[in-house]
Amino acid sequence: MSLTQINVRLKAGKVGVTIRQKGDRLYLRGTFPPKPGETEWKQRDISLGIYASPVGYKRAEIEAKKAGAQLADKVFTWTDWIDSPKPKSDTVSGWIERFEVDYFNRKRRNPKSETTWETEYDQVFRQLPPDEPLTAELLRSHILKTDPDTRNRQRYCMVSEALAKFAALPLDAKSLKGKYSAKSAKKLTPRDLPTDKEISEWRDRISNEQWQYAFGLMACYGLRNHELFHIDLERLKESPVLHLIEDAHGGGKTGARRVWALYPEWYDRWHLWDVSLLPQVTGRNNRELGHRVTQAFKRYGFRNPYNLRHCWAVRSIDFLSVELAAVQMGHSYQIHCDTYHHWISDEVHQRAYDAAMNRPDRPMPPP
Repeated sequence: MSLTQINVRLKAGKVGVTIRQKGDRLYLRGTFPPKPGETEWKQRDISLGIYASPVGYKRAEIEAKKAGAQLADKVFTWTDWIDSPKPKSDTVSGWIERFEVDYFNRKRRNPKSETTWETEYDQVFRQLPPDEPLTAELLRSHILKTDPDTRNRQRYCMVSEALAKFAALPLDAKSLKGKYSAKSAKKLTPRDLPTDKEISEWRDRISNEQWQYAFGLMACYGLRNHELFHIDLERLKESPVLHLIEDAHGGGKTGARRVWALYPEWYDRWHLWDVSLLPQVTGRNNRELGHRVTQAFKRYGFRNPYNLRHCWAVRSIDFLSVELAAVQMGHSYQIHCDTYHHWISDEVHQRAYDAAMNRPDRPMPPP
């Protein structure tokens, strides 16, 4: 969300007040009644004492609508705006604004960092009372509102501890994190993974040719949703080896890598070389791109596109070593084992065992 977008929205709503930035602070801009001792309306700037940041933009938009409503109702008085209490430096909102400025001073602002901010930090910060003083006890109490041993508890601990450290508050959140891990979470919520035959049938049921093509790519290469839009399409025309590239803003989760088709027959049968069929999708960042994919598949009755990635991981045991599969999926050996091998069925284990036992060169027991 940019200041320009907010001002366009304010203008469309006929608010009569806009927001402008001076240095690192935000101001209201509009034509206001005369101040005490004056006789004429003038175009003026009203200082809000709010930092110019995405969090600050949201608060400034609220103030602009408030001032606009007062003007429209002819109840605007300068006593509400002159020497009005500005956000105190020790309030939750004041610390969050400064924390956000510092965060993006340390990290380049791009689709990847903005997605991390929105999904990790801002999701927690929105639950805190903006006008209360920021204290270690307040942060601790909000951590304890989350369920123990969950990803949400882990997120609250991480974010609260980072804010507390920035504000020099004595908060030790490590003891509250619990025992959550990706591996344990999957044991608690097992997925019913489709078979390869069911995957093929699902693809054939998708009536839209472009989303049918996208489904085939994700099934054949185990892609994350947003990775559909970070493919070297020219290379895919020539070879079933898919090359993933980082986008221009560094938004790719794991950078460039290569993925081999599982199965290569799907590459041919589903015409995955015909890259002109890839859906044309826009989004400000990878989270938005991924959401577009999820929503599209949901329209055709397939509610969890990530299952296609899980299935690729399980399928890979018949063809690749664990190390190679992990590299092609774009994560570490340990993450691969913890995240995906929990879903390997007895049937897959039996198939791998039978293949090993039927090798002509396998070791034999002594007579």
